[in-house]
Amino acid sequence: MTDAIDTNDASGLPTPAGQPNRQLALPRDRPLSTEVSPPENGDGGDEISLLDYWRVIVKRRWTVLATLAIVLVTALVGTLLMTPIYRASVTLQIERDTMQVVQVEGFTPEESGVGGDFYMTQYELLKSRSLAQRVISELDLENDPAYQAMTAPSPWKALFGSGGGDEDTVVDAAVAEAAESDRQSAMITAFLNRLSVEPVRNSRLVRVHFDSPDAAFSQRVINALAEAFIASNLERRFEASSYAKTYLEERLEQLKIKLEDSEKELVAFAQRERIVDSSNGTPLPAQSLAELNTALAKAQDERIRAEARWRQAEAASGMGLSSVLGSTIIQTLQETRAGLQAQYQEKLSVFKPAFPEMQQLQAQIDELDRLIATEVANIKLSIRAEYQAALAQEQLLRNQINTVKDEVLDLQSRSIQFNILRREVDTNRQQYEALLQRYKEIGVAGGVGTNNISIVDSAERPRFAHSPSLGLNLAIGLLLGLFLGILLAFLFELIDDSLKSPEDIERLLGQSVLGVIPRLKAPMTPAQALADPRSAFAEAYRSVRTALQFSTDTGVPRCLLVTSATPSEGKSTTALTLARNFAELGKRVLIIDGDLRNPSLHRMISSDNSTGLSNYLAGAAKAVDVIRPTDVPNLSFMPTGPLPPNPAELLMGAKMVALVRVASEKYDQVIIDGPPVMGLADAPILANMASGTLLIVEAGSTRISVARNALKRLYAARAHVIGALLTKYSSKQGGYAYGGYSYYSYGASGETQKQLGTR
Repeated sequence: MTDAIDTNDASGLPTPAGQPNRQLALPRDRPLSTEVSPPENGDGGDEISLLDYWRVIVKRRWTVLATLAIVLVTALVGTLLMTPIYRASVTLQIERDTMQVVQVEGFTPEESGVGGDFYMTQYELLKSRSLAQRVISELDLENDPAYQAMTAPSPWKALFGSGGGDEDTVVDAAVAEAAESDRQSAMITAFLNRLSVEPVRNSRLVRVHFDSPDAAFSQRVINALAEAFIASNLERRFEASSYAKTYLEERLEQLKIKLEDSEKELVAFAQRERIVDSSNGTPLPAQSLAELNTALAKAQDERIRAEARWRQAEAASGMGLSSVLGSTIIQTLQETRAGLQAQYQEKLSVFKPAFPEMQQLQAQIDELDRLIATEVANIKLSIRAEYQAALAQEQLLRNQINTVKDEVLDLQSRSIQFNILRREVDTNRQQYEALLQRYKEIGVAGGVGTNNISIVDSAERPRFAHSPSLGLNLAIGLLLGLFLGILLAFLFELIDDSLKSPEDIERLLGQSVLGVIPRLKAPMTPAQALADPRSAFAEAYRSVRTALQFSTDTGVPRCLLVTSATPSEGKSTTALTLARNFAELGKRVLIIDGDLRNPSLHRMISSDNSTGLSNYLAGAAKAVDVIRPTDVPNLSFMPTGPLPPNPAELLMGAKMVALVRVASEKYDQVIIDGPPVMGLADAPILANMASGTLLIVEAGSTRISVARNALKRLYAARAHVIGALLTKYSSKQGGYAYGGYSYYSYGASGETQKQLGTR
């Protein structure tokens, strides 16, 4: 070493001239609290965006693709191993109302124009167990080999079934009957499981399907089902008609007997009480009373009119009566008198009244006046006679009515029971006639076919299998595989509690990220990557060097400890690379291998490790004797030397404090490659001595809890942690696009990018 040395301190390290020998004053900005909490900023720690979901999927893409491939292969193999199923279909037309040859209210079913109750009933009838039992019996499916093969238990069911033994062991008849019933029920259930009903939308058509491994069997069964459904529909209608006729016959016989008994009782009572009914059911006295009342009213009317005429005749002169004026005799006499009077007046001008001829004419006129007066008197007498006759007739009718009233009142007192019996007879007769009419109508309607179901298209033998559908199963497998793959990806991401990105370090550890070191592709080594100064790996460390210059108010800490939570996270590579980068800036740099348990820097520098830090701390050598130059200008190296049995005790001694103090004064930059923090006391001891500590975090490997515990131990040792460095980071594997890392390879040649690309 060429620096001028005036004195040597207790550590044996030369000190530049003019520099006082003083104790190292280390900054202690971090409080004693060992709690590690996220930074207080506006970003919620639990918030996650769609981009975060996409990054998880990209990171776990091989899990998603592997799951998808497994599900697709399973769907493909399962589809190819499935037995092909053939579907035969028949189309039926179901009408709400049948053609009404005769309309019998209450017997012929009527369906309303709204609601789907009718068609839902028909669909359920198509899937009824009774219809299935009928088809099984008609086709003798119990003995059909094809159907027996379809309903046979699967090998798994046969293997894990109850294994009831041979039929010869069944000795109880009830048990045998129950077993047969169970077998029949299972056969019907298997039949219905293969049957499906598909209504045609906005129509009265319905398609009925039957699935089986045998195409001809499916065709035969579904056609038989359609015919059996139509036949059962007709049978239900005929059975309803037959039941109604039988019921009405019984009721008619009962009502006929009841009507005869009530009529006999009515006649006997009428004979006993001498009550005679007219044809309309009204007793004769009452009928006579009604007729007499009518006649009396008429007589009263005639009497009033006659009385009016008579009083008019009495009050008026004879010639003023309307009857007189309307009499043809009076009119004739007046005409004759008028003629004679005219002659008399005519001759009066010639003859005198005493003339015989004039006297004769006067005598004729007087005679005519007498005749007219006599006729008027006769008319008045006839009017009076009419009035008296009407009055007498009215009186007679009144007397007759009074007599009949007495008879009617007497009859009413005796006809109370008679009316009760008569009403009972009328009621029984009405019921009998109504039921008789109903019986005749049902008899006519029951003989007319009322089928409302017809076959539109009979089933044809299917030529292609209906299921399994390879395309459909693969589509379902694709969707299911994607869903399961993404689900597993998020599950693995949830289980994985490692630090994967710079955002994780800032959010979960509360530390600023000073840089991101990319992962190298095998078999690329750090030395090979650093050999190319324009590689992304080298650029990343130069970026860290720049970030360190702004990590504190005074720039890069004079003594920087590089450590990690666990081994093999890249701390030794980081320490050596940073030392070389600072040396390239013209700074005098000393790198100390402080890992007295598993040193590695001497191998990376290709230096001798026979003596070193352990010898100095044990007092066997001076510091100047164990510091070695390197092939990098301005860079010196202190190896660990022989591994001591008590590293922590050596590091806690005064010699290590003196070494750090004096080295920080003599060199522009001192970098200590420390041991891992967890499980050892070495790193906290060195962190307390150093003016700054850089925590190395391996992306995707360092667990969150481990990193937090490491920070707690460092804070407990009053270490000044200036930040963290994320190593072995792959943006593709992590699923994150870290902006700074994207530009590390800017300007590099294509070949260099290919060799130094990350994964």
